[in-house]
Amino acid sequence: MSKRKISVALTGLNNTDNPGPGVPVIRGIRESAFFDPRIIGLAYENLEPAIYMHDVVDKAYQVPYPSEGSDVLVQRILEIHDKDPFDVLIPNFDAELYAFMRAEKTLRQAGIRTFLPTLEQFEERHKSTLPDFGEKYEVKVPFSKPIYKQEEIQELKEDFEYPLMVKGKFYDAYLAYNTEQVKMHYNKISAKWGLPIIIQEFIKGTEVNVVALGDGKGNTVGAVPMRKQYITDKGKAWAGITLDDKKLLNLTYHIISSMKWRGGMELEIVKSFSNELYVIEINPRIPAWVYLAVGAGQNLPEALLKLALGMDVQPYTEYEVGKMFIRYSSDLITDLKEFEKLSTLGEL
Repeated sequence: MSKRKISVALTGLNNTDNPGPGVPVIRGIRESAFFDPRIIGLAYENLEPAIYMHDVVDKAYQVPYPSEGSDVLVQRILEIHDKDPFDVLIPNFDAELYAFMRAEKTLRQAGIRTFLPTLEQFEERHKSTLPDFGEKYEVKVPFSKPIYKQEEIQELKEDFEYPLMVKGKFYDAYLAYNTEQVKMHYNKISAKWGLPIIIQEFIKGTEVNVVALGDGKGNTVGAVPMRKQYITDKGKAWAGITLDDKKLLNLTYHIISSMKWRGGMELEIVKSFSNELYVIEINPRIPAWVYLAVGAGQNLPEALLKLALGMDVQPYTEYEVGKMFIRYSSDLITDLKEFEKLSTLGEL
């Protein structure tokens, strides 16, 4: 069977100690038995490693940060598409999703397909509204509340016991043991991601994660649970292992079916010592450890592409338990002229 040629544009090309999902998503697409892909990398910074990984990315373009305005970002995407057409766009960062969800019709009219959550789905799984989410969908979640001013920190002891979690609206989460630590984390996170800051009850237990893909009609196309084996100081998984856990999978099916979730997601869950499952975060995109799912037998990036193209997708029903991933660092050698070309021309 000859493979279908396809051109795919992706963000998330950073592959540092806080890796973006771009490279593992591309690896899944490149291993597809169905597609013969040309990969266009969309880079926010000119030192994102995948730009220079020519066996991973065929062509790279620089794009403006979402903070410069949704319209500016979407306009740049359309410019790139005019010059170098692509079929599907896969955004891999929370902070850029809003721009692309709003522009879905505009992109589609230009011939660019996406497969993203709806704005309503995106909004209701926010960390700041997690208690409402838990109540609506009958899911256990830790008690949490958003704060907008430093003065509110003193009042936290009325609602919370220490230690507690301090989280940014998009990224970053820190454990705080006292008021001073909350202030320190508040300043650090708000400077980076803005307000609100989310204060969350700390649940003692084991953290487990699930990567999943919903078809937008309530069906789970694939889901693979894992436990982190090694964690960086940023709380990112540097090694992990797939789990045989029906309870975790049933919770995932319940959430996707209740929300009619559309696209990739990562569930961050704490299994308490009394064996209760608490959803602590729902990330609205494929996580950076998705290649473990591919290695365990569920090529979710390939399935996401098929969904974006409106193709029929058969749900995955199994995966290999006990599959591990271990990240490693590698020195990538490139020429200064490549860096200069991207910096001056905005493409490589």
